[in-house]
Amino acid sequence: MSNASVTKIYRYPVKSMMGEALREADIGEAGIAGDRGWAVRDEKRGGIRGGKKIPQLMTLAAQSGPAAPLITAPDGDSASASSEGINEWLSDKLNHPVTLWPLLPAHQLDHYRRGAPDTQDFEQELRAVFGRLPDEPLPDLTGFEELLEFESPPGTYFDAFSISIMSQQSLTTMNQLDGDSLFDVRRFRPNLLMDIPDSDHPFPEQAWVGKTLSIGNVKLKIDSTCPRCSMTTHGFDNLPQDARVMRKLVANSEGNLGIYASVLQAGKVSDGASVSLI
Repeated sequence: MSNASVTKIYRYPVKSMMGEALREADIGEAGIAGDRGWAVRDEKRGGIRGGKKIPQLMTLAAQSGPAAPLITAPDGDSASASSEGINEWLSDKLNHPVTLWPLLPAHQLDHYRRGAPDTQDFEQELRAVFGRLPDEPLPDLTGFEELLEFESPPGTYFDAFSISIMSQQSLTTMNQLDGDSLFDVRRFRPNLLMDIPDSDHPFPEQAWVGKTLSIGNVKLKIDSTCPRCSMTTHGFDNLPQDARVMRKLVANSEGNLGIYASVLQAGKVSDGASVSLI
């Protein structure tokens, strides 16, 4: 992987909303500065919610601002996350009662605890969240047990780990397997998109699990493959709703695409930066 490099850097200021591309980013223990710093709470069912439960969130876009993100709705209307009336504005745009919250301290566990499920059938609930049909296997959630109780690791609004990574080669593999569904990077919301041209693996980043990645002075521990959920099938922006995306993922990559990482050493990452295993 001598020629591997970072090709895109993405930040998502509000959980499950569209984000922004960056030329460079500071990475600390909590991931990219300003990433998933805000999230909505479901005032009908309780709990912090993302696009799995409120798909309309994915139609809004958030950009970092001086004090708080600026949120823009599909109709072009916009509001600051810190503005008076933001909860009513968001509830109207989402057609669902919500409140918008910055990160709270990790010890406030009730804030991060999952809200009421849609069904008391645990397997049915998991299948809905992960977009799996009755005859498809559920993802292996070993190492993700905390997330059965909490929407995200307390103190964060990440799904599981602070950095998500995907390669252009993985997207190409899926697009070549299925010409009818568009495997667009926007469906998968990575922080870092990479080019790994020297690998002949169809999903080259998945071979890095358990290893350490170096990007300049940043060191990342590759913790896990990324089990994909129903969010990848939702329609937003100019992408159509497409359940076939999940069918192809389950059939060809065990429902995984991309990898999760945690930060071992903080630093700065830039577009075009070289990537190496250490």
